[in-house]
Amino acid sequence: MKRTIVFLIEYDGTNYSGWQRQKNSNSVQETIERAIEIVSKQRVFVVGAGRTDAGVHALGQVAHSIVDASFPIPEKKLVSAINSSLPPDIRILQAKIIENKFHATKDAIAREYWYLVTTKNSVFLRNNALFVPFELDISLLNETASIFIGEHNFEPFAKKNPSTKNYTCNIETSKWLTLSTSLYIYIIKANRFVYGLVRSLVGAMLDVARGRRQLKDIQESLRSGRKNFPSPLAKEKGLYLAKVYYPPEKDYFPYSKKNFDFQNLLLI
Repeated sequence: MKRTIVFLIEYDGTNYSGWQRQKNSNSVQETIERAIEIVSKQRVFVVGAGRTDAGVHALGQVAHSIVDASFPIPEKKLVSAINSSLPPDIRILQAKIIENKFHATKDAIAREYWYLVTTKNSVFLRNNALFVPFELDISLLNETASIFIGEHNFEPFAKKNPSTKNYTCNIETSKWLTLSTSLYIYIIKANRFVYGLVRSLVGAMLDVARGRRQLKDIQESLRSGRKNFPSPLAKEKGLYLAKVYYPPEKDYFPYSKKNFDFQNLLLI
């Protein structure tokens, strides 16, 4: 009888080509699959909820694998067994074996990303936050971020992808928070994301913050559906897949603030 293992995973994406398995490069997906094979002696395929790009991190990536009845590791030992064969920049936080059907990607109803920005050029943040050499006006950033809330055609703020047929996304949350005098976080939650969207929005908002673009430029791009005023993409290293949302009956890992706390972790 087939069963499904559901995973909650965190990783530092600095040394990986992204989540998705690729030829001639080291991916998070392949690294986890290899670790499971080492401890179970079975080959498995791990499906992630979000295909994070090279250098992008995850605080709450959700994934699943379908295994048969002969899978040898009991649920209570899954986390410790798999983690024993993983490098220190990838960790299984929780794992559950369920009998119900579950698909990490298709069953998701929303995703939340965080983007970390610092105005302090710190060696401890070099792989995990974007350094900007100017002060940030949090009020102006939030005024810009509010423009994106709602359902819009985000083609002007997405990287071209031949497989993307629809650029409409419904953004529920778009806001900036101050974590310290030098550390800021952008939080965005939507029903779907198109390629490069979060990094593009952050790049546009930072251009407004430094006076290179006006609020009306952002509004016009969103209204017209054209890239009238393109901004550079923010770097991958500041981006985190924070939370994947599911219907209540399929939410196996309810969100907890203890999952991640930038201030405590970085001692800022």
